[in-house]
Amino acid sequence: MTDEEIIERFERENITLAPISKRAYAYFVDEILVSLLFILIYLDYIPENATMEDTIGMINNMVTYVLMLKIVYQTFFVYMYGATLGKIFFKIKVISIYDMENPSIFYSASRAVVRLFSESVFYLGFIWAFLNPKRETWHDKFGKTLVVNAF
Repeated sequence: MTDEEIIERFERENITLAPISKRAYAYFVDEILVSLLFILIYLDYIPENATMEDTIGMINNMVTYVLMLKIVYQTFFVYMYGATLGKIFFKIKVISIYDMENPSIFYSASRAVVRLFSESVFYLGFIWAFLNPKRETWHDKFGKTLVVNAF
């Protein structure tokens, strides 16, 4: 489907793209939620008498767990609900460009992995949305999705 066909279909079905500002706010809410979840899960693993250096070392060793938690969080919520908790709060959702429904599990997982990659290369994949008429990030492009207003 070309960009023009997608935009035309959106106009026919009265679907509007989510503003980048809403996407950014939803992103920050999701990051806070994942961080809090991580802290709740792993708080017991940090001894009370640990030094700051020990604590930082333990957290550095858990980076893989944080990344996996982010992938699971993004994949689960996008696949099941078409939106993460942050997106639900800001009334935006992720839809497949093929059928305008929630993305498949494959595209939800692909989207989550590419999203992490975008974060790791100085958020270049997110900046891409400013240069794109459909406001697509790299993870949207790779996941064959768009983010739209839900209501």
